[in-house]
Amino acid sequence: MATRAYVLIETAIGKTQSVVETLRRMPGVVAADAVTGPYDVIIVVETRDPNEVGKLVMNQIHGLEGVNHTLTCLTI
Repeated sequence: MATRAYVLIETAIGKTQSVVETLRRMPGVVAADAVTGPYDVIIVVETRDPNEVGKLVMNQIHGLEGVNHTLTCLTI
């Protein structure tokens, strides 16, 4: 069974659209949408296990230009 998580992302001013476009091309990202509110982007991630979610967020998403902060919520 796959592990699903919602990742809430705060972006730098003017970077939201480019972050969304990059995230939509990433393996493991099922959906990426710009939103209003305290966060700028919400993505849905599906991987084989919870460790893969962590690796994706820490090794790939955090390194994207324009990503300031993330909050990862694993589904139960």
